[in-house]
Amino acid sequence: MGGLAIRDEAGIAKSLWVKSTNESVFAIYTPYILSLASGKLDSGSFLHCISQDLRFLQASAEALEMAEECSDDDDDKTVICKIRKRVLKKMTMFRSIVQEWGFELPTGNISDRAMIKYTDFLLATASGKAVGERFPGKLATPFEKTKLSAYALAAMAPSMRLQSFLSKEIQAVLEPDANIHLYKKWIDSLSSQKYEASASQIEELLDKLTVCLTGEELQFVETIYHKAMKLQVDFYSTQPIIQNTIVPLYRFHGTEEHNVVICSGFDLTCSAVDSCALLADIAIIKSSKTVNSNGYESLSDGTLLDNRDVWSSLHGHYVREYEQCIDSIMVSEKVMEFNFESLCKALGGLSDLEKAGNLRVCRSGVLKGLHMDDIKWAGEHLVFQDGCVEFFREIEKMKDVAVDAHILSYCWSGDLIRSAFSSGDSGFPDVHSNELVFEESISSGEILKKVQCPIEKLQTFDEICKKGGRLSVYIGGSVEDLLCLLKADIGIVISPSANLKRLGGLFGFSFVPLFSGLVKKQREFIEGGCPWKGLSGTLYTVSSWAEIHAFILGCMI
Repeated sequence: MGGLAIRDEAGIAKSLWVKSTNESVFAIYTPYILSLASGKLDSGSFLHCISQDLRFLQASAEALEMAEECSDDDDDKTVICKIRKRVLKKMTMFRSIVQEWGFELPTGNISDRAMIKYTDFLLATASGKAVGERFPGKLATPFEKTKLSAYALAAMAPSMRLQSFLSKEIQAVLEPDANIHLYKKWIDSLSSQKYEASASQIEELLDKLTVCLTGEELQFVETIYHKAMKLQVDFYSTQPIIQNTIVPLYRFHGTEEHNVVICSGFDLTCSAVDSCALLADIAIIKSSKTVNSNGYESLSDGTLLDNRDVWSSLHGHYVREYEQCIDSIMVSEKVMEFNFESLCKALGGLSDLEKAGNLRVCRSGVLKGLHMDDIKWAGEHLVFQDGCVEFFREIEKMKDVAVDAHILSYCWSGDLIRSAFSSGDSGFPDVHSNELVFEESISSGEILKKVQCPIEKLQTFDEICKKGGRLSVYIGGSVEDLLCLLKADIGIVISPSANLKRLGGLFGFSFVPLFSGLVKKQREFIEGGCPWKGLSGTLYTVSSWAEIHAFILGCMI
């Protein structure tokens, strides 16, 4: 966990929820939530989950009773008492809704492993057991015991906020005639203003009770909140369901007969910076160093500025030509329906542009003198998009699952990408890019050109996917990825660029948020069939790698 954002205007509860964004994403892509959103969840699975929710609410009522006893402020006692009454009322409401449907909740005292872990944690926190383990002797005085109220609320708040979030996300993807949805009344109850008020009341009180805590105690509050969130997500991810679901993707397709091949762009999809600009910058600095009489390297300001001018000129020339090329494509007549061939033809102009740009770079000598060690160092220190490296490392650990991973990039140096992933001798993920030419570990300034344009990327992608029985996924975000994105069975776009959106409007392909697209696919899913097909003209958008991870690999937080 990173540093705690505290004392801001939003309050600690809001800060902790924002820091839990990835966890909430993993919850929404679980088989249970996707089945619930699609309206295809088996009633037995649904009733089982409600029975577990009731056990959590019962534990919450007990925890709130303990918190009320520990509090020494009458106003706080009153608020906690009101929250407890709401929890008890909610338990009655849950049972009432089920009875209205003509169902009966499971009898007995059977609890999920995940629910047992959460309720045990909640009660241990509220009773002071967890605090005693973290801060021995801290509960010696009544004043210290008052802090247990804050800790108890920190263990309870994530569940309330996550349920509110999930219900609203589901509501947003319900079909126009939502009355046919079996669980609409349940979803409405969790996304209602009353439920939101209950969640907000707990958070507001948590904000108030943490005002006087020390930095160490605030860190403990964050630890409690984060663990509670993970336990709640684990609860959803382990809910037993009868029907097959299309998530996580690797379980649906990761067999010996049908495996998954994942390809991704690199620049600004995996990396947070443009690799070509990074290489040029390193080369410029390296070429501008001189060795003084003491044997130490120093920078020659004049040479450095000259080299930067060369790069600035190259970059400016490329950008102008690129925008002109895109503008020339945009004057084409709008197609009536998606046509892949016409798009390939339109993007053909980018091939000459990209190749000419690389030729100018080689002739300029801007990459000359770059040492292999400099490239490896740059790769090892390259900044990635949040969650990207973790995604590929998780795949690498899945030895018994048929998932292959590839990187397709215009980058001038495959060594930079391999070093960035620290793949070493493992060769994972497999990198397909251009390569710098070296003479005894020193770059000659020439580029071994392998992947220079959208067409060459597509050719590489087709070669990777030609083996039968493979479901292909392509992840990207720029025009250079477009043909691969559309050709893949599943094309996932991370924050699509402005030019990508412009081309979509002209050539008839569309962008659909991934979760809503999955809900639609789950509604249409037929046992034994494959819901995915390339060249559909639909690209799925995500805001983070956490969504991709949750969709493809499932809950592994």
